Amino acid sequence: MNKTINIKDPIEVQKVGIDALIRELGAVGTINFLQLYDRGSGDYTKERHAYFDGMSVDDIAKIINR
Repeated sequence: MNKTINIKDPIEVQKVGIDALIRELGAVGTINFLQLYDRGSGDYTKERHAYFDGMSVDDIAKIINR
């Protein structure tokens, strides 16, 4: 079933998404699926700046290549 939704309404997107998960995975499967995702904690951008500030692109490339 294709359903057109208002993608600017996050509540509607969430409801349609949860309904689709329940329809396809069942209640337990939906819960298991949702538990795979964790928002985490902290401020990723602030942490990246603290870690990489002062490094050159070459320095960062060396870290990636290790």
